[in-house]
Amino acid sequence: MTHRIVVLGAGYAGAYAAGYLARHLHHDDFTVTVVNAEPDFVERLRLHQLAAGRDLPRRGLAEVFAGTGVDLRLARVTAVDPERRTVAVADGDPVDYDTLLYALGSTVADHGVPGVAEHAFHVASRPAALRLRRRLDELDGTGAVLVVGGNLTAIEAATEIAESRPGLRVTLATRGRLGGWLGPKARRHLLRAFERFGIAVHEHTSVERVEATGAVASDGTVFEADATVWAAGFAVHPIAAASGLAVTDTGQVLVDRQMRSVSHQGVYAAGDSVHVIGGNGLPLPMSCASAGFTAGQAVAAIVGDLTGREVVRKALPYVGNHISLGREDAIFQLVDGEARSRTWALRGRVAARVKAGILATAAFGVGHPTWGMPARRRRPAVPSDRVAAAASA
Repeated sequence: MTHRIVVLGAGYAGAYAAGYLARHLHHDDFTVTVVNAEPDFVERLRLHQLAAGRDLPRRGLAEVFAGTGVDLRLARVTAVDPERRTVAVADGDPVDYDTLLYALGSTVADHGVPGVAEHAFHVASRPAALRLRRRLDELDGTGAVLVVGGNLTAIEAATEIAESRPGLRVTLATRGRLGGWLGPKARRHLLRAFERFGIAVHEHTSVERVEATGAVASDGTVFEADATVWAAGFAVHPIAAASGLAVTDTGQVLVDRQMRSVSHQGVYAAGDSVHVIGGNGLPLPMSCASAGFTAGQAVAAIVGDLTGREVVRKALPYVGNHISLGREDAIFQLVDGEARSRTWALRGRVAARVKAGILATAAFGVGHPTWGMPARRRRPAVPSDRVAAAASA
């Protein structure tokens, strides 16, 4: 009897974790199955580029996992039952597991604002980004685009659209100061980029509803727009909370330092889905970097727990923010131990090239899950016919 490991989600965290587990656990004793709704690995951090008109390389998950021993199940997860150790999926048989890694990531947060679901576009998923791209194509280089939000995604979406489609009038509305968390040099660079692209900025503006022809702010300001892009933050999928797993008020899975669920044995979490305290004593933000760090810790814990080896304690750092400002400009803002922006920041073309390198490295790592990794296929701590029974005890 083999021990069934199921990974939910094949984003930056899930795809890496599945490949690592298949490489480090013996196939006679363990199976690794990935459940993902889409057939391709999606570079979440580049979806604003896809929406603006750039074509991204396709990385089919079947090709990614070919020869690794990972089984791919293309299905949308609808529920998790941690008591019965089963996962329900749309239009298919349930998936049973002995060990579960929950890495379903996040989606756009509408914050209960009326009209967002009906009228707004977003870039939190590939289908959504392609929907926005089709709308921008329809505008044929003329018209108005409103971006709502002031975080990294909003900044990147606004600048990418403005640069790629210069005929459009791009406006950004944010509740706070644009880039208010940045150091003074980085913020000046950001504002110069917005001025260069001709992006109109409305700070301290809270959008209270979205309509088919634009949006309305709480102070009565009406923003006319042919496309409203909602980029006001992310929210985790409600599946974890509905399953009975211990979660935060935001729905993120509560875990210990090793990414184990604090409420259910045999369940681990990584990526945007997890709430964990970083090395600076603060919760790790939702990001690609956090996905890598939490996935690394989760797989170390899974391998250690199932094979009886000591679980290595991985670092969980938060070093800063990397923000693209179109294709040839960017900001890399370092933070201190209390997550406050330092006075120095890397800016301009060099920062853009650094970010491009980071994205390429992350995509390569996911696309080649066993590259450069020695095969150390571990056996279980107990005979293989008892692994599943031990996990469910």
